[in-house]
This record gives sequence, C-alpha cells and structure tokens, in this order.
Amino acid sequence: MRLFAALILPLLALTAVPASARDAVVETVVTIEDTVFESQGGSERIVGVAPPAMPKGIAAYGPFRVLDATRAALVDVTDARSPAQFEAMLKAHPGITVIEMLECPGTEDDRANLRLGRMIHARGMATHVPAGGSVRSGGVELFLAGTRRIADEGAEFAVHSWEDEDGREARDYPADAPENRAYLDYYREMGMTAPQAVAFYAMTNSVPFARAKWLTAGDMKAWVSLN
Repeated sequence: MRLFAALILPLLALTAVPASARDAVVETVVTIEDTVFESQGGSERIVGVAPPAMPKGIAAYGPFRVLDATRAALVDVTDARSPAQFEAMLKAHPGITVIEMLECPGTEDDRANLRLGRMIHARGMATHVPAGGSVRSGGVELFLAGTRRIADEGAEFAVHSWEDEDGREARDYPADAPENRAYLDYYREMGMTAPQAVAFYAMTNSVPFARAKWLTAGDMKAWVSLN
C-alpha cells in the first residue's frame, strides 16, 4: 500500500476567478521544508494547519460531529475507521443529508478515504464548505463526493501530488497505472467526464508532494460543478 507523508502549511487568502477562466486561474504555491514525515502504516495524505474552534455537536463519530437532525460536520483527519464511523452515525441519525466541511486536513488512509467518499455519494448527500471552511489534500476527494457541492465565498481548498514510500509521485507512474487509475476512476464515479477527470487530476499533481496549490471556491468552480 502506498504511504503518503503529511504537510504542515499556513492558511493563505486568495481571490476568486470566473469559471470560464480555467487556464488563467491564479495559483498560490507554498513550499514547506523540514515538515515531511511518514506514518508507520496505512496510506496518508494530509495538509495541516492550526484549526479554528470546532463545534462539539450533539454527538461525535470519529472526525464527524452531528450538528442537528440533517447536518453533520467534518472537523478532522479521516482514517481507516472513518467509513465504519460514518455508517454508525447514519444508523443513529438517518436524517443527515448534508456534510458541513469545516476543517478537513486530509486522510491517514487514502483507500478508506475513497471508500468513504463513495458512501457519501451513494447516500445522495450534499457537501458544503462555508466561508472560513478549509478542505485540503485528501479532503478534496470527500468534497467531490457530494451529489450537490456548495462552496461559499471565503472557502478554501489545497491540492498537491501524492508521494509513495519510494519517493515516487503520480507523474513517475504511467498514466494508466493502478496508482493513477484509482483517482481517475473515483472522479468519474463522482460525475466527471473522462476528460474532466484527467484535467482535474493533472491539476492536483501540477505541484509536487512537498508543495501545495491553494484554491478558492471560484477556482474550484473552474474545474468541477458547484451549486
């Protein structure tokens, strides 16, 4: 299983661009030194920042906080336990239809994270990033899982390439290698056309693992459908 290291990155403010200006999107790329470390197992892809105060909610299930009868917040890193925690949350609170993405650094297990995204999508849930919400690295895949995706002005996103335990990144593998197909197939399942999936994946890998590309809601709208 591929291993991904974690990045620690500061929050940056960006300006939005219209959806028609995909080729003109202004990107902010940050390089972080001496902050890369590997997990002891599983597969990990995180961009971390100092989180704001998070709501306690009425119940907690791993990284999820139940806010009310119809909404749950995602406020932390996902891991191998997250799909089961998500299932337990919905069993106890079956009326939840919206995931509020408040503080989403990424994942400690990419395979489980993609499984969780498929579960969110299969439930027909909406994903919402409010103003001040931050969705980074593996969290972006979960945002894409929403059958309705909403990103308010002031929401932010961060993407970067993955790196395996041998120091190889996405570009070091053939385009049709299983390591790359896993993401392209996922994006197709989330509603992208094949060309859209290829273009979006190329954008996420346009900066190396040790850097990150920060995007606004307006930037994201240039790549994926938002409501």
